Amino acid sequence: GEAPKLKALQLHNGTVYRWNRACYGVFEGKSHLRIENRIIPSGPTPLDEVANAALWFGLVAGMGDDERYINIKNEMRFDDVRSNFYECARLGLQTELRWLDGKKIPTAELILTELLPIARKGLAKAGIHPEDIDRYLGVIEQRTQTRQTGAQWMLDSYEGFTEGTRAEKMAALVQATINREKTGKPVHEWTLASMDEIGFIEGNFEVVEQFMTTDLFTIQEDELIDLVATMMVWKKIRTVLVEDRDHKLIGLVSQRNIIKYIVNNPNRDIKSPIAVRDIMTTNPIYVTPETSSLEAIRIMKEKHLSSLPVVRNGALVGIVQEVDFMKIAAGYLESLENSA
Repeated sequence: GEAPKLKALQLHNGTVYRWNRACYGVFEGKSHLRIENRIIPSGPTPLDEVANAALWFGLVAGMGDDERYINIKNEMRFDDVRSNFYECARLGLQTELRWLDGKKIPTAELILTELLPIARKGLAKAGIHPEDIDRYLGVIEQRTQTRQTGAQWMLDSYEGFTEGTRAEKMAALVQATINREKTGKPVHEWTLASMDEIGFIEGNFEVVEQFMTTDLFTIQEDELIDLVATMMVWKKIRTVLVEDRDHKLIGLVSQRNIIKYIVNNPNRDIKSPIAVRDIMTTNPIYVTPETSSLEAIRIMKEKHLSSLPVVRNGALVGIVQEVDFMKIAAGYLESLENSA
């Protein structure tokens, strides 16, 4: 005489995100069931979101009048449907789909020549105002023609960054997204993000992990110091980290190490090779990714260090340097100046 709890079903379908899922619950003895269809992606703007919904609902309404789509299982093999799904998720508008009757067609061409006309008829059939149809499906049309979706904008912006750490690049992307959302323009009209937009965002630099350099140049202790010196000049860096074959930090070589060795060995044979192990600093001071920025600054100040390796579970994952804190300070001062 009571609605079943079905706790296992509730837990599973409430935590596993699938494209379609049944969500079941019981409230005051009454059971409730809804079917979630998770095909509509997020924005990145409200206008893009509504445009996505308009295309979806227009297709659902319009395809109901076409025998090919009503009997879609007779027109397409499931293996092709499955392949199309994964390829679209991976390549977006660059995908070439295997469509009805087994023919192949570029996704953009399919949207422009077949799907948009069907969606227009479906929305008109549902009584949607013609101006709204033109506005929202026009966004889909322009997005398809320019090949700029929200995901493609992020990828192109990220690839365009020529400097900065991964955390700084991600912070710049977030700030650029916020800046463009405020304009109300759909994503196909967005200009690419730039590193100049990062500014100073409160909370972005609280811990080392948020701004440490992860694109590391490392060496092993049996390498020659000539290689290290060349690397420093080539990459314009002052410190090179030394790790073993298990990527464990065992030392570092700085410009100071090299200069000190030269000064202390004035009579050395310049033709004799020098190994990294002969001049490196062993057992260097390091921090973890969770170390606060203030603590890292304190350590560097007290120990007179220009850089700090970052280690997680014994493995080398990054490095923070004086120049990183200079960038943070510059951004903070600029934010103060702009807010004055």
